[in-house]
Amino acid sequence: MLRILAINKDNDLLINPPLDSLEDMKWYWADFNMPTDEETSLLGSYFHFHPLAIEDCIHSLQRPKLEHYENLSFLVFHTLNQKTLEALEVDLFITEKFTVSFHYEDLQEVNYVWDYFQRSTSADRIKPVEVVYKIMDKVVDAFFPIMDQLEDHLLGIENSSEDQFAGNTIIQKTFDIRKDLLKLRQTVLPMRDLVYRILESKRFIIQEQKRAYFQDIHDHLIKLSQIIESNRELTSDIRDSYISMNSFRMNNIMKTLTVITTIFMPLTFLAGIYGMNFQYMPELQWESGYFVVLAVMLITGIGMFFWFKNKGWFDSE
Repeated sequence: MLRILAINKDNDLLINPPLDSLEDMKWYWADFNMPTDEETSLLGSYFHFHPLAIEDCIHSLQRPKLEHYENLSFLVFHTLNQKTLEALEVDLFITEKFTVSFHYEDLQEVNYVWDYFQRSTSADRIKPVEVVYKIMDKVVDAFFPIMDQLEDHLLGIENSSEDQFAGNTIIQKTFDIRKDLLKLRQTVLPMRDLVYRILESKRFIIQEQKRAYFQDIHDHLIKLSQIIESNRELTSDIRDSYISMNSFRMNNIMKTLTVITTIFMPLTFLAGIYGMNFQYMPELQWESGYFVVLAVMLITGIGMFFWFKNKGWFDSE
């Protein structure tokens, strides 16, 4: 769907005027929202954009970038699907007279900005750079709920009881969150660099009074990148704690098994001695021999148990 918002010479706001009338407009915003092949062809046949820029639009998931073609600037950046964290590309063409946005998905951020300008009562406030700022600002704002949700999950894991480390659920959740943080990082960091390029560019159309707004977006992206790195470190700490806890539990189990095995070693030795089938073994003829051997084995086992206990081998720490 191609939708157009335009300002005519009388500063009237027009919704979806004919394409033929756009040349006479003071300014317009054309939004390619989930475009068909026929609508996509207008990028070249009507707007005459550079073939390389059109190719970047058609082949989605390009790296966020800022490029300049003659009298226009071309922006590529990404937003995220709130549920799957899949990267969704947004392409913007900006000149003094128009802004053209292109995206294959129906994006809430773009729809919000479209509705905002559609309800605008002051046509003088609608400028190409204003559209760019609003879209990028909404895209960045949408990252924060995702980050907050991941942080809540991490805090829930961190505050979990020690007994939960016995299973694989915690470590699996931790790795899932770490994977989501990586997806967010792969989107936020390139966009942070992109906004920095916009601020430093001499060719990008940006009024001085709007520079502070883009600087605010950049500050938000820096904050997001710091939070992401902090939470990635937290997932590493949780992973290390899980491994340490499992190693501690395993060591206790092995120590207990070792003590039990050690206690039974002399008992097995005695049982082996008197389990042999030699004919001349004097003890075998004793009437009380069986009970004597049992008593020796019992005293040996109890004695070793208390000896190990006195040495602290049964302590959990």
